[in-house]
Amino acid sequence: MTRTRSLASGLLSLSAAAVLALTSAGGATAAPTATEDNKNPSVTSAILDTSGVADYWTADRMRSAVPGDVLAGKALERGNRSSTDVVEKGKDTTVKATKGKPTIAQSEAPVKHIGKVFFSMGGSNYVCSGNAVSSGNNSTVATAGHCVNEGPGANATNFIFVPAYENGAAPYGKWTAKALYSPTAWSRDGNMAYDTGFAVMSPLNGKTLTAVVGGSGVAFNQAYGLTYKSFGYPAAAPFNGETLKSCAGTATRDTINPQFGTQGIRCDMTGGSSGGPWFIGTSSDGIQNSINSYGYNRSAVMYGPYWGAVIQATYASASAS
Repeated sequence: MTRTRSLASGLLSLSAAAVLALTSAGGATAAPTATEDNKNPSVTSAILDTSGVADYWTADRMRSAVPGDVLAGKALERGNRSSTDVVEKGKDTTVKATKGKPTIAQSEAPVKHIGKVFFSMGGSNYVCSGNAVSSGNNSTVATAGHCVNEGPGANATNFIFVPAYENGAAPYGKWTAKALYSPTAWSRDGNMAYDTGFAVMSPLNGKTLTAVVGGSGVAFNQAYGLTYKSFGYPAAAPFNGETLKSCAGTATRDTINPQFGTQGIRCDMTGGSSGGPWFIGTSSDGIQNSINSYGYNRSAVMYGPYWGAVIQATYASASAS
């Protein structure tokens, strides 16, 4: 599999206006649970204290952080399930590798704009994945909703993004979040259909995030059934969270919980990959159109939310902040 190392130069020049114009073009379908889109169009934000956060994340704390997928499991347990097969009690929701079968996820060289997200929530330290995206403030990271807010419950604190993380190295530094954004349908209700969040990062050494690492274009209201390549830092066995992994495939609907309106691709990435980007196409040079959200313990499929009008509004609020 071809390894990707940097963002295509064409995407680096995308302005926020150009990105939003791109997202309204062609292939649009109705967003999932459209009545909820109309009822809950609002966005929730949280302003964070940034003092001492980068220093808080020592090498030991990063190594011992709990994969954030357990938070998605808690949200499902709080009432979003239509099937008892969604998650085994006490287990995270990420898909597990099937015993005796080859691993699906492939190893990748570090990508400048993809990295690990570390944060605290409810007295514990967690780790997820994330991706820098083109934005008006040049400082926005896309991740999972359950990596910024418990859904519903506490907001994340001590939030950092480490782009191109590999084996403990932070080649582009630790970027501290000053604000978090999520759909109210996630932060208030924990609705898995809206499990996406955006973090706005403070400048580092006088520079903005995407000026240093670049940023992916984003797309909303696209057709179902596209081909995607997803990335993340799975930490549970057989992975260790220290290197970037990827999966690729054509998306299909979640038939176990169709009310989520989500899509899945064949993938066995485990806890820690939550929030990793889905790119339309077959490389990290593509346009981001979803994130790793959840999976089922009995099948090697990773599901991501449909990025419709509500998630677009959430992105727009973060981008303009």
